[in-house]
Amino acid sequence: MLETMWTNLDRPPLDVSALRRALVDGPQASWSRLDVVEQTGSTNADLISQSAGLADRTALIAEHQESGRGRHARPFSGPPRSQLLLSVLVKLPGVDPAVLGWLPLLAGVAVVDALRTVASVDATLKWPNDVLIKGRKVAGILAEVAAHGGTPAVVVGIGLNVSMREDELPVPTATSLVLENAAVADRDTILRAILRGIGAEVDSWRNSNWNTENLAHRYRERCDTIGRRVRVELPGDRQFLGDATDIDDQGRIVVRSDDDGQIIAVAAGDVTHLRAVEHG
Repeated sequence: MLETMWTNLDRPPLDVSALRRALVDGPQASWSRLDVVEQTGSTNADLISQSAGLADRTALIAEHQESGRGRHARPFSGPPRSQLLLSVLVKLPGVDPAVLGWLPLLAGVAVVDALRTVASVDATLKWPNDVLIKGRKVAGILAEVAAHGGTPAVVVGIGLNVSMREDELPVPTATSLVLENAAVADRDTILRAILRGIGAEVDSWRNSNWNTENLAHRYRERCDTIGRRVRVELPGDRQFLGDATDIDDQGRIVVRSDDDGQIIAVAAGDVTHLRAVEHG
């Protein structure tokens, strides 16, 4: 249950009743269930553990996470109510498992569009699943497969820094909506926009019979990694420098290596945007 008392006037709790009216019960409803908890270890872990008994398009939001994690199990946390911490369960009947990797990229498109439209910030995507404002990370996305029976199911977690101050950021390369002078920093408003956006993107993808062509085009338009000099760190402590040239039809980043000019499609790895002084 949510606590009935809160003291930080700059960080009010989410209004779960209003969110449910807008997203679950209202005329524009596109979600089957929405819950807000005061605190949990990880919203992703919670949804994965319960996914077999939950309906498609279930959303779980936490005011604070004790064990939030990003890619490669990196910790992700902040002061209570300073972030949007949400996970969504999406079930995809009839989808080819080979294209499931597009779901977190789809979520990235929805987050970028919500921030551009509602918060009036120049948000972009850094491959694969980071959302940047002026080169600083404002949000991260983590997707995990939770398949049961014959219908693929994926849990997508999103962590968005909303009101965090400079001294509260996890790393110097991070930022928050307030630090970027966003036009809107109301978490209820932003959450509604993100969830409606994800719902609309999934509907569009399903209506195309899970064709990734349009989704890939939309992702490329918002991806700031394409055209940049990058350092790619691969599993096994391997790395190389090169120019990011494209996102292929499987959602992989395509890089022309400095070593021999070889074109390499990277499915899993860390990509760092290089500044001019690092070009070598």
